[in-house]
Amino acid sequence: MSFEDIRALLGQVNVDSPKGSFDGEHHSIALDSNDQLFDPDQYQSLVITQKNDVPIPLGSLGRAIEGVENARTAGWAGTNNAVLLIVFKQPNANVIETVDRIRAALPQLEKWVPPSIKFFELSDRTTTIRASVADVQFSLLLSISLVVMVIFLFLRRFWPTFIASITVPLALAGTTALMYLLDYSIDNLSLMAITISVGFVVDDAIVVIENVFRFIERGETTMVAALKGAKQIGFTVVSMSTSLVAVFIPLLFMGG
Repeated sequence: MSFEDIRALLGQVNVDSPKGSFDGEHHSIALDSNDQLFDPDQYQSLVITQKNDVPIPLGSLGRAIEGVENARTAGWAGTNNAVLLIVFKQPNANVIETVDRIRAALPQLEKWVPPSIKFFELSDRTTTIRASVADVQFSLLLSISLVVMVIFLFLRRFWPTFIASITVPLALAGTTALMYLLDYSIDNLSLMAITISVGFVVDDAIVVIENVFRFIERGETTMVAALKGAKQIGFTVVSMSTSLVAVFIPLLFMGG
């Protein structure tokens, strides 16, 4: 007999399943009896095959012992024996959200186990991810601050600076709202794109503001100057933005 034959036979004889049923005209009753083997000595006399009308018990082929399936593997936490539980996220899941939910469930799990069993977090793959996101967020705030400062240094006027700087949070609000509706998550790639696009938004705002002020300096009213300036420079702004967006079109074909 091969090892596979013995494994298959052990799987067949040690199954907790109904043994039969009584079928009546209106009722059907399943007969169930748990005959699973839980003691190693019970396996010794288990007949696994019959050769020449002679039953062959498992004890004639080997010795059944109580132990783990693979005695050559072990889990360690530092210098202590441990049970290692590795959690993998689903392909479309958010890894940071997954880790946060696991950490929220740990206190409840600790209540279900004996006090002598302790839970320890050995590895967290989100540490670098959180650090990267925090770094990109800092870069985003720094870029906005530098843009506003440069506009003020060159224009030396409060309202043009305020108008150019207010376009940034408005554009970010519209972008994040659209991402929310499309169920997009914030990751390093999207944060990098937002950081880069801040300059694009301010570029367009500065071009429009300069053109509007050109009409104001000619004596036009504020409303007329705004309408004429925006109308005159509108196509240029759209073409500039379109050409900049076209550079990043290949990113749309990336996975994830």
